[in-house]
Amino acid sequence: MKALSKLFIPLFFTLILIACKDDKDSSEEAKQSNSALQEMLIRLPIDYEMGDEFCYVNAQGDTVIPVGKFLHSFSDTIIDYGVVVEQTEGSYDLIAINPKGERLYKVYLFDNGPDYLIEGMFRIVKNDKIGFADSTGAIVIEPQFACAYQFSDGKAKVAFDCELEEDGEHSAMVSDNWIFIDKTGEIVDE
Repeated sequence: MKALSKLFIPLFFTLILIACKDDKDSSEEAKQSNSALQEMLIRLPIDYEMGDEFCYVNAQGDTVIPVGKFLHSFSDTIIDYGVVVEQTEGSYDLIAINPKGERLYKVYLFDNGPDYLIEGMFRIVKNDKIGFADSTGAIVIEPQFACAYQFSDGKAKVAFDCELEEDGEHSAMVSDNWIFIDKTGEIVDE
């Protein structure tokens, strides 16, 4: 949200988060506006908080992802993927979605939110295994590790066998079999 420059891209493939009370009203309002983009920029939720109603609209003002589909959003703009909180059967999942609102995979939870994009990669989770996706949301390294640290200097420390040891509100990844991988998933020297 801080960098509005990311909004100056071809908007026919872009979804923008807006504060919505009701999908139908937000779509009709945006369509009536002389410039749907100007309307959407004015309505971007600068002080958006957990629990606020939201939806995603396209450049034409059509609601693509309706109010109530997801509990919270970590993405104000969806180009390739967005990160949202999905509530299913009493549990909450931090997931990546495509511009249609379809679930792609779980995003690794780090520091009370989605894993940080570091060196063009962030951690994802499938079947309780950790892998990596790139800045477009494409899976680059399939989830296969029990534990994995973020990339640093082109390498990530990972383990196929690992345990999490709780330490208060934090946990530590513990393994006797750490290896290092590069951004293609190949094992490299430490």
